[in-house]
Amino acid sequence: MVRVFLRHEVADYSVWRSQYDTFDAERRAMGVVNDNVFRNAEDEHEITVTHDFETLAAAERFVSPRHLREAKSPSGVSSEPSIWFAEL
Repeated sequence: MVRVFLRHEVADYSVWRSQYDTFDAERRAMGVVNDNVFRNAEDEHEITVTHDFETLAAAERFVSPRHLREAKSPSGVSSEPSIWFAEL
């Protein structure tokens, strides 16, 4: 099992969260088996999201540049994400 961590800033959390929740079926179809959203307690614009995958290859496909560009444009992401992978 592989966990992807994505940390980025958003202009408006409620707008971003609405877009994130709307994308749930697509995330599942792309291999996400579990996900979590964390908002920084001291900065409401900083978000960390985790997504779990069965394989590293699936995780790497999910965070491909094209996919991230498409997902962040309508959601109000205001920074490039920091991305890292961890094995569970």
